[in-house]
Amino acid sequence: MEAVIAMDAPASAQAPGSGLADLPLRTDAWVQGLHMEAAAHDGDLLLRLLEIGFLPGERVRVVARSFPGGDPLAVRVGRSTFALRRREAALVRIGTTPPQGALT
Repeated sequence: MEAVIAMDAPASAQAPGSGLADLPLRTDAWVQGLHMEAAAHDGDLLLRLLEIGFLPGERVRVVARSFPGGDPLAVRVGRSTFALRRREAALVRIGTTPPQGALT
């Protein structure tokens, strides 16, 4: 099963390696969409990410990584901070340029 939820964005914003898990610490980025290539039972994970605020156009930032393996990550989306496993964060596709009309 493959699920993709994305806003209108250039293909370059969806380039490989543009997952939230790869974002350097304290770097602003914006959610471009969610991408999942997984079994049907992972659909709940996609829904959870949407419910906690990983929506297209939202500003995100990795604020901390666990030592030594970097899993989980502390991620700020909007005004809330969540702990996500690297696998979960990799499903969030990001871009480093704000979407048109976004407040910076």
